[in-house]
Amino acid sequence: MAMEQPFDWRQYDRRLFAAASIVFPVVLLLGFARTYYLRFAFDAPPIPRTLVHVHGALMTAWVVFFVAQVWFIRTKNHKTHMKLGIGGVALAAAMIVVGFFTATASAKYGSPSTPPGVVPMEFLVVPLVDLVVFAGLFGAAIYYRKSPADHKRLMLLTAINFLPPGIARIPFEPFISGGILIFFGIPTVLALGLVAFDTWKNGKLNKVLLVGALFLVASYPLRIMLSGTGAWMTFATWLTSWSA
Repeated sequence: MAMEQPFDWRQYDRRLFAAASIVFPVVLLLGFARTYYLRFAFDAPPIPRTLVHVHGALMTAWVVFFVAQVWFIRTKNHKTHMKLGIGGVALAAAMIVVGFFTATASAKYGSPSTPPGVVPMEFLVVPLVDLVVFAGLFGAAIYYRKSPADHKRLMLLTAINFLPPGIARIPFEPFISGGILIFFGIPTVLALGLVAFDTWKNGKLNKVLLVGALFLVASYPLRIMLSGTGAWMTFATWLTSWSA
């Protein structure tokens, strides 16, 4: 009887991240095609603020950065991966700053990105918490940069964190009618599923991945609970008073 081959966790990692490097940009492209990337083909209304274009360019650069980093590791180009990572820190900082001002300006002046029937000031909690979660996950990924198993799983969570805006905009009826259950539910399933699958495949729980996934998932109900409170509305009004 042939002996069972040991599980090759490196091959599992390569396949997982290769899949993520494809799914991540595809979801965002599907979601933002009509309103941003291919808006010229859908007779979409003009984008009123330059800041939105800057935000879009930075987010697009982050997707390209994520995909490039995955493939540099896959092709064993570790030196380029590490050098590009330094630029990734600067890119992340720019995304957070520009994302903050884009979100507050959208809440103050209105934006097509705000779901119908939702008060812009209430919705502001969603993109702002996105930025906080991204900063926490990416900061942790930088901290664990010398621990590849932890670093790359945290980076995968940063990608999952950016999926809801794309999912919410995909013109597919189950997604549209499902609303919050879909655009928060799918990332929740992905994050917790990743923890479960990773534990099963590796035979042990990655505690850093677990904490990161719980941090991300817990942020979803927190946004919902905060959005309609008087304390949040006061805070949101104060924040938007700084928007130009």
